Amino acid sequence: MNSKKEKNKGLHSKNLHKNGYDFELLMKENEELKPFVSLNKFGNLSIDFSNSDAVFQLNKALLNSHYSISFYQIPKENLCPPIPGRVDYIHHLNDLISTKKNENIIGLDIGTGANCIYPILGCSVYNWNFIGSDISKKSIFNAEKIVKRNNVLKNKIKFRLQKDSNFIFKNIIKKDDYFDFTMCNPPFHDSKEAALAGTQRKWKNLKQETGKSDLNFGGIDNELWYEGGEKSFLHKMIKESTFYKKQVGWFTTLVSKKENVKSMKKSLEKMQVKEIKVIEMQQGNKITRIVTWRF
Repeated sequence: MNSKKEKNKGLHSKNLHKNGYDFELLMKENEELKPFVSLNKFGNLSIDFSNSDAVFQLNKALLNSHYSISFYQIPKENLCPPIPGRVDYIHHLNDLISTKKNENIIGLDIGTGANCIYPILGCSVYNWNFIGSDISKKSIFNAEKIVKRNNVLKNKIKFRLQKDSNFIFKNIIKKDDYFDFTMCNPPFHDSKEAALAGTQRKWKNLKQETGKSDLNFGGIDNELWYEGGEKSFLHKMIKESTFYKKQVGWFTTLVSKKENVKSMKKSLEKMQVKEIKVIEMQQGNKITRIVTWRF
């Protein structure tokens, strides 16, 4: 077998996956990955990234091999996030708050999901503590199960249910809380129909065929779409952040659409925030951004 690796271009210098995946090692760590690994057209070991089962088994192997996560399970309908891009966000956050000692860091992950991926990575890599929030009881139940069954995560990650979908921080940030940062991967689409259309485009790009009801690598309503789309969600977050300016060091969020960065900066300047930073992240040809602000 050819074990040559294809590099993940543009990843953070601390990202363990910047030089690609060692599939031979990963298959040893997770035998369930083996059936999905084969030589790609470049002669490298790889998987079919349009196959959600293959992506899940790859994630399990990566979490086990590199992050000491022995148990990882998510419902089939929930999002299965790619690890390299998610851990990049964590490394950039560390750069942002690098003046503090890691053992004292506590972050808030908005919309943590059933996969709980950001708290898992932040805890494993930097020994941070987390509160994860979500509007789905089912997602929180699954995330709690992951935490309970991995000793490295116990007592490091806790969860809070957002009972009112009209709010992001309200009901979650309590009176005596202080968070060094908040983080979020907002819903991208403004409707189920838009999410389905986006999925069809992705599958077309992957030269695959799929049924009209299939979503790319899973995803439930609150993970994929929000009324008004990403822009509406981001501006709601900005507005709410003003009420918690003394309880959060840095507010941060991923922004997929480049045009939303400009409108965010305009709104943040009106709020007279102390500092705004826009951090570009790249994986292969895909570019996304982290917008950060503090009061």
